[in-house]
Amino acid sequence: MVHCPECDAEMADQDDVEFLDMDSTTGFFTASKRFYLVACGECGAAIGSGVAGAM
Repeated sequence: MVHCPECDAEMADQDDVEFLDMDSTTGFFTASKRFYLVACGECGAAIGSGVAGAM
């Protein structure tokens, strides 16, 4: 079983984490890729990240 390093909540299902799109196509810095942050569904602590191609 996986647990959050901050609040020790169990992460057994996809609903236990939150996928946040870090919008990289607007603002001061723009990129052709999209950046994602995976956060704990209980406390919001960042537990991972990723990059995907442009949409």
